[in-house]
Amino acid sequence: MSRPTPSRSAPNGGAGGGAGGPSGNKMRIRAFPTTMDEKYVQQTWDLLKRAIQEIQRKNNSGLSFEELYRNAYTMVLHKHGDKLYSGLKQVVIEHLQTTVRNQVLAAVNSSFLEVLNTAWQDHIIAMVMIRDILMYMDRVYVQQQNVDPVYNLGLILFRDEIIRYGTLGDTLRNILLKMIAAERGGEIINRIGVKNACNMLVALGVDSRRVYEEEFEEPFLRVSAEYYRAESQNFLLENCASVYVKKVEECLMEESNRAKMYLDKGTEQKILEVLDEELINKHMMTIVEMDNSGVVHMLNNDRIHDLRRLYILLKRVKKGLPTMTDCISRYLRRKGEFLVGEGGDREAGTLKNPIHYIQALLDLKNQFDHFLLDAFDNDKTFKQKIQSDFEYFLNLNPKSPEYLSLYMDDKLKKGMKLMNESEQESLQDKSMVLFRFLQEKDVFERYYKSHLAKRLLLQKSMSDDAEKAMVSKLKTECGCQFTSKLEGMFKDIELSNILMGDFRDYKEKTEGAHDSVDITVRVLTSGYWPTQAAPDCILPPVAAQAFESFRTFYLGKHNGRKISLNPMLGHADVKAVFYGTNANVEELSQQESDLAGPSVAPRGKEEHKILTVSTYQMCVLLRFNNKVKITFEELASETQIPDKELKRSLLSLAMGKPTQRILCRKGHGREIESSDEFWVNDAFTSKLTRIKIQMVSGRAEAEPERKETRSRIDEDRKHEVEAAVVRVMKARKQLLHNVLVAEVTQQLKHRFMPNPQLIKKRIESLIERDYLARDKNDHRCYEYVA
Repeated sequence: MSRPTPSRSAPNGGAGGGAGGPSGNKMRIRAFPTTMDEKYVQQTWDLLKRAIQEIQRKNNSGLSFEELYRNAYTMVLHKHGDKLYSGLKQVVIEHLQTTVRNQVLAAVNSSFLEVLNTAWQDHIIAMVMIRDILMYMDRVYVQQQNVDPVYNLGLILFRDEIIRYGTLGDTLRNILLKMIAAERGGEIINRIGVKNACNMLVALGVDSRRVYEEEFEEPFLRVSAEYYRAESQNFLLENCASVYVKKVEECLMEESNRAKMYLDKGTEQKILEVLDEELINKHMMTIVEMDNSGVVHMLNNDRIHDLRRLYILLKRVKKGLPTMTDCISRYLRRKGEFLVGEGGDREAGTLKNPIHYIQALLDLKNQFDHFLLDAFDNDKTFKQKIQSDFEYFLNLNPKSPEYLSLYMDDKLKKGMKLMNESEQESLQDKSMVLFRFLQEKDVFERYYKSHLAKRLLLQKSMSDDAEKAMVSKLKTECGCQFTSKLEGMFKDIELSNILMGDFRDYKEKTEGAHDSVDITVRVLTSGYWPTQAAPDCILPPVAAQAFESFRTFYLGKHNGRKISLNPMLGHADVKAVFYGTNANVEELSQQESDLAGPSVAPRGKEEHKILTVSTYQMCVLLRFNNKVKITFEELASETQIPDKELKRSLLSLAMGKPTQRILCRKGHGREIESSDEFWVNDAFTSKLTRIKIQMVSGRAEAEPERKETRSRIDEDRKHEVEAAVVRVMKARKQLLHNVLVAEVTQQLKHRFMPNPQLIKKRIESLIERDYLARDKNDHRCYEYVA
């Protein structure tokens, strides 16, 4: 179709001058007449009207669009645009009322949608052609009069005369909704017909979606909400949580595809919001807490895939994830409380055995880390909730800091023996995760220092590198102040190794080849090590002589220093000979607490052994070189070992099967009394030449020891709180009580959570000692005293 180009008129009297000047020939261009008589106007409109009607009848092959354009142009140019516009409107209305409407009404009970879509397509094709003919009117008259452009006028008239005529709009809506309902029921429908109808409704809104929304979308969303409200009830009655989730996923996918396929693109989000509300939001609590299939069931049975699908589904609604995290949190807290509280597995010794206790917590953390990564996409909300829950129940048990230190102690002594470097670091990192959850890190520090001291002094560490790596992790987490004493302990050991080399050179020069006891001494800086002043015990002469030799060497090397022996963490290798016996060993086991005296039967084969024992046990054993039988009371008097340590030492030597005891005991009951007698068990046998005697210990501290440790910790905390108060007040000069308490708490929370009452008491103490003073005008305010 060709489009005409309008001619332009020159202004009246306009001329162009030639080279000949005024006397030359002049060319004049005659302009269009400024007016048109009514007859000419009517003839022009009649021509255009017949052309528009032919276009509507799809009989436009014989029309000259260029001529039609010029006629329309002339009418607008001569101020007859109003007649042209109103005439066009009337022609279109007549066509819609007499032709199109009758066609559509005739098809209401048969092929309504097909007829309507065809009529719509014919109408918009005709309006495009009409618009091209009346293009000049669109550019000039429509702009001047601020009326609807030709094409938009056609859309509006189709809307008003067809879609909104009588019940045609209702009929269209009902047909569309029935077709969608049929498809939801599994039937195949004419999707193209539905798509064309929806596109028509959108187009009829001209520059908005209002017609589409009123005639179809809003009713569609209402009906869909009702449909899925009923479906959700059926789903819940007939299915478990995981199957319900799967069905909701299928519904979401189907509605999304449906919207993409034949609805307006803006409808997709709205219909999915309807499903989110009806299928998820209204039932999320029911799904999450469903018996034998909800979140707890999924967690108990490691249903990672189901958890992930439920997570993705609940993520769609505002309160979905909080609902799920609350359920998981309740489950995790119950499980954690069971592990750390009285609900622990007594038969397996979860509470009694620190290694099992911490391992159970680590296993629980690993399990939830697995859930977090594989099911919850490492979601920040879930991560924070899980961390908060672990911190909550780990700190319910005041023994947790001690047990964590004991767990690390066990792993650093033997637990990492079969691990490669990567596995060792992974284990340490996992332990550090629990350490971060501890609120009383200062309690952990005290126990860790004590356990590290024993590992270093008794040479029980599996690897110096592993030990230093652990200290490095603690330093990174808590700062150098936390680990300065731990690092000092390593330094003491290194210096002691150098010192012992010098001592051996000294012995060779002073004692020559003289056979003496080989002694190794660790010189400890008192400020680094957790050892307390131990009461002196009476060493056997040979051991005492060896230590005096070292004392002479050391004081000669370091004039002015003091050195004292602490036997509590020492050990010794003792050569022992067991002469054997032909006595019936079974007779010895008849009464464990009332054994016979030393055997007088003929001696059997000698057994030569090396016993690795504690310093206290060495002192006990060497007493039997002079006596056959010794009572507890005699041993206590002759060795000066504290009763508590002596009993521990003797229990380790006199316990176990009759053939595996170093000493025999005559006494009543399991507890050692002062009248109990002991002697060497000549019936002792072992396949090993070197035998390590383990000290009897419950690993964790007994209650009296724990109270003593807690008392020392409380005393240390008083000093730490006072130091923090002074630091804050020195910097701020003047502070209100609540602000000071908050700042002190902030400073100390990386080590422990100070009780506000403790802070208040330490402030009072500082006031009494003139470090602080109360403001004269406000007793709630403190001032720093320089």
